[in-house]
Amino acid sequence: MIVLRVHVSIHDVAPPFRREIELALDMVHAAGAKPALLVVPDYHGQAPLAEDPSFCASLQRLQGDGHEVFLHGFSHCATPGSGNGRAAHWFAQRVVSKAEAEMSGLSPEEAMRRLDAGEDALERAGLRLDGFVPPAWVLPRSLLPVLAARGYGYTEDHLRIYAPCEGRSRASLVLNHASRSRARLWSSVAFCKMARPLGALAPVRIAVHPADMRSAFLQREVARLLAWGREHFVARATELFG
Repeated sequence: MIVLRVHVSIHDVAPPFRREIELALDMVHAAGAKPALLVVPDYHGQAPLAEDPSFCASLQRLQGDGHEVFLHGFSHCATPGSGNGRAAHWFAQRVVSKAEAEMSGLSPEEAMRRLDAGEDALERAGLRLDGFVPPAWVLPRSLLPVLAARGYGYTEDHLRIYAPCEGRSRASLVLNHASRSRARLWSSVAFCKMARPLGALAPVRIAVHPADMRSAFLQREVARLLAWGREHFVARATELFG
């Protein structure tokens, strides 16, 4: 028998998006899911968690209620000059994201520095670290052994989920909406509709972004996705491995 597994996450959890995050939480909770929170310690270098104790307290309460907390980069933006002009880095920053693929093109030393800073920021915010999800899902392969050495039990990219400390991975489907342009919007909405049958072959991740909550149309599309996955939600991302 095929067992469909669906995990929900809210991305870009940071003080500038407090209202959108509250709306997303209300919507996901109403559908019966307990989403993971992908926390950015200092969004675009302008919103340190440490400067918003009330926001940190709300995250502590959510984690206490069973929500996972994943480190989501450190600033969620690319460093100017990183990547040395490599085609893969250009693609990550210009096509996959709008200069948001923070981990792309970093030296191993800089990647570890950002992990250190992110881990420290979450600890000072009173949060327990449940995993790591790179911004824009751009995960350099060189980072996997680093995450394994640090004991990370979960990470993911656009196509796969990983348990670094166990050395295993599997294919997984991401359903999310891209609102950067009309073409991306309509293509992502169409993909989310057409790709759902693939959930019979691989575990599914529904990703909700703050921008989804600023449009009545996208709110409806997110609600439709959640209704589709309603009977198959798993509370923890590692349950996607089965």
